[in-house]
Amino acid sequence: MFGVFRNNPFQIKIPQTWYLVWGDVSVVPEATWQDEKIAIFDADNFFAISPSQRFLIVGNVWLSDRRNLSPFGQDTHLLSDLQLIVKAWEYWGIETFSKLVGIFGLAVWDRETQILYLGRDRVGGKTLYYTNTGKTRRIAPNLRTLNPFHSQELDTVALRDYLCCSFVPGARTLWRDVRELRPATMITFPDEKINFYGQLQTNYQTENSLQWHGQKLRSLLDEVVQDCLPNQEPVGIFLSGGLDSSSVVALASQFHNAPIHTYSIHFGKDCPNELEFSNLIAEKFNTNHHILEITFRQMWERLPETMAWLDDPIGDPLTVPNLLLGKLAKQSVEVILNGEGGDPCFGGPKNQPMLLNQLYGSVTEQDSLSAYLLSFQKCAADLPQLLKSNIWETVRDQPYIFSEDLNSKIDYLNRLMVLNIKFKGADQILTKVNNLTQGAGLIGHSPLFDQRIIELSMQIPPEYKLSGVQEKAVLKQAVANLLPTQILHRPKSGMMVPVQLGFKQYWQRQARSLLLNRKAAIAPYLNQNLIRDWLNYEGDTWQRYGVKLWLLVSLEIWLQVNKKN
Repeated sequence: MFGVFRNNPFQIKIPQTWYLVWGDVSVVPEATWQDEKIAIFDADNFFAISPSQRFLIVGNVWLSDRRNLSPFGQDTHLLSDLQLIVKAWEYWGIETFSKLVGIFGLAVWDRETQILYLGRDRVGGKTLYYTNTGKTRRIAPNLRTLNPFHSQELDTVALRDYLCCSFVPGARTLWRDVRELRPATMITFPDEKINFYGQLQTNYQTENSLQWHGQKLRSLLDEVVQDCLPNQEPVGIFLSGGLDSSSVVALASQFHNAPIHTYSIHFGKDCPNELEFSNLIAEKFNTNHHILEITFRQMWERLPETMAWLDDPIGDPLTVPNLLLGKLAKQSVEVILNGEGGDPCFGGPKNQPMLLNQLYGSVTEQDSLSAYLLSFQKCAADLPQLLKSNIWETVRDQPYIFSEDLNSKIDYLNRLMVLNIKFKGADQILTKVNNLTQGAGLIGHSPLFDQRIIELSMQIPPEYKLSGVQEKAVLKQAVANLLPTQILHRPKSGMMVPVQLGFKQYWQRQARSLLLNRKAAIAPYLNQNLIRDWLNYEGDTWQRYGVKLWLLVSLEIWLQVNKKN
């Protein structure tokens, strides 16, 4: 048995990112760049000024396609992404955000009008956070960078939503005084006006066949995957052996002329794994295949480091494996690809419970919002008992961010896909990829979550995505000539992290010490008697307590690693 934690893990040091101060900057310390109303810090590699000197831009950006920015001559390849964007801003102004293809979180300062513009990419591949109180605001690409500048009071609505989803959806963060800029959104200061520049639009015609749509998707996949590949350098790909990651490996192998490294995980001989399928793909496409066994000790002991790299907490048990696999990949590559995005873009099986509720809701008497929250299979049904009574009374009638999209007029499956792309994609999948690949020192790309792929998916009829038990039909059609039938027709299983076994056999004592402590960070908010029942596995009919406990342990550790000294 191993100890609770080693070496005081809650004092983990994570490198600071750039940040920006807007408002009263007379008392701020020496900055990278400063004038009367703005100061920018630690931005030497994230900073550009327009040729006229009027516009200043700071931020994180990766442009996957520059063709929309072609009016600037043939020398654009000599410019960095930031230099190209600030030059484009002089030409188009705020319309520039809508012309960018890639991922970004950017701040643009107009020295003439004294207006600050914040903009984020359409899919949420990069993040941008800002404090929302006072005359002086702080802006940064990572939430942890803002820790010295806000109170540690929790946003209890965000806490409620985290317990339902295992991530914090929407503009809220777990801190009451900090907000996240949403994808495809721009906000200006000083008026704090929010504008949306690129909302998802469904526009499909039913006369074209599945084969026609599959061919169109394949053509775009070829283009997008090539854009993600480093030039004549080895590339890594996380490979589970499922359809999505196998498709990325197959596509990359058609175009990359340098070594391809693939990475798979398992949890020891006593736990099921998918190595049969990942080995099949690695052998077929002749990759340098790496298999990492992750132990229960590692899952527990590396959780503080993992939570320190995340912005809001994420209760997905794959967070620790993602970081550990990234650190292994760093030994061989600088760029890592993944298969994230196939389910939300092309109708994966996790949409099926909601489709069944649409058919049988009149029998179950379950409204669409309740069904959607329960479909996450986390703590939505437990909230009245899990949250302390005063907290529950505060949040029970607060609206959920999902309601508007759930009740929109588009067809039901695309409604669910929009929800998954806007929230699970931006607030869990992509922020996890962004932060944990950064934690491993890698550049991470999610080709199936590229904005061009998402836009095309909204033009494909729902029956070519998920129809009955046939899932992701159009993606299967697109890669049918590349993948073995064992991959194309295997049922979706997902990477199952054995947290149920972990809490029963390995983490019981540590979890009790962490979650039931009277001084635990969650103690003012959650009912520790119920948590004690979960730790004793009392009434665990559906074998879900392990997932719930991992979500709570992740939350507690995240709060502790972000605690101010």
